[in-house]
Amino acid sequence: MSRLLAPLTRAVTYTRWLHLLVGAIIALVCGAVYPGLTRPGYAQWVLMLLIPVPLLLAAAVIPVVRRAEGLQARLMLFPGAHARVEGGSGPREAGVSVAPSASWRDRGRTAVWLVLRLWAGCAVAFVTGQLMALALELVDATSGGPVEAESLIPVPGHGWAYALLVPVPPLVLLGLVALAGRLMASAALGLLGPSAAERLAALEERTEQLLERNRIARELHDSIGHALTVAVVQAGAARAAADPAFTDRALDAIEETGRAALEDLERVLLVLRESGQPASRRPTLTEADRLLDSARASGAEVDAEVLGALDTVPGPVSREGYRILQEALTNVLRHSGTVPIRVAVTVDDARLWLDVRNPLPAGAPVNGRGSGGSGSGLRGIRERAALLGGRARTGPDEGQWRVHVELPLG
Repeated sequence: MSRLLAPLTRAVTYTRWLHLLVGAIIALVCGAVYPGLTRPGYAQWVLMLLIPVPLLLAAAVIPVVRRAEGLQARLMLFPGAHARVEGGSGPREAGVSVAPSASWRDRGRTAVWLVLRLWAGCAVAFVTGQLMALALELVDATSGGPVEAESLIPVPGHGWAYALLVPVPPLVLLGLVALAGRLMASAALGLLGPSAAERLAALEERTEQLLERNRIARELHDSIGHALTVAVVQAGAARAAADPAFTDRALDAIEETGRAALEDLERVLLVLRESGQPASRRPTLTEADRLLDSARASGAEVDAEVLGALDTVPGPVSREGYRILQEALTNVLRHSGTVPIRVAVTVDDARLWLDVRNPLPAGAPVNGRGSGGSGSGLRGIRERAALLGGRARTGPDEGQWRVHVELPLG
């Protein structure tokens, strides 16, 4: 019983009722002009249903009409903040588009929706008037007063027994309204739902958001991870050296690396806030000396060789190359400590090669140094290379750990 009466306590039942009645307004306005609303017969009701149709078909051609209908449907046909229903304002509401018509198919579906809303609204208005009139006639019959026969269902005679029937027409009306509102909500999902082009655009936007989140996650991992690794290695080396001069150099390196990490963090936060302010420039391979000096300041011996002009590398490739080199050096410091590192950067007319090697620590597993960590850094290197159409190989190579990346320039 409580389940049957549940629609009576939901505000969405009454907003759907209002939505249906609003759809009948144009028919009532047209009917007031012709053929008139004074005791209309069946023929007049049919005319009231048909006369507004050409006006609705013309309105459906206007693109913004679809948006107006979508907004009304979202607000009045689906549970939201106005309805005392758990889980309101969910995916079903989002299934109704609020974009203007972008094709003749959208206009056609809008036209069908407008006609359906007109006819359903007129039907609900008619049933509402009949059942409410019947309820009033039952009240008159109960009180013994004259019964005005406004409804199509006659009430014979008078008597107190009719008092038991007074609640029946309103309850039947609410049940029919709840059913009609549910059917209109389902029709709205089909007729006002997003078109194929809109669904494709939404999918592309979602994909772009996921790619941007992944890129930001890689940026934070590479930048902040590198800074923390350098700081930890520098602090440990300074404590072990017990040399004031070395300690000063270590603190300078920690300060410089931390400042660069803060700049990267601020740039990423600007993107996340979507403040409209231009994000600071991302570092490129032309600034690779900063990474090499940072590794050297940590106590590692870095032998770097650069062949080719780094300033000729396209911006996206140069920026991703910087991050790949940064992550490769961070992995060395994190997992092998201050060991000798050999870095080779080669640029020609078609490709960029990055090669970073370091000795494997004693007792390292044959499946690679990265097995002791989460592997997210090496995975990030491979993902960056794949996004640019390149290749990355990481793993042991003749007693050394090697990161070899090949990126196309075009």
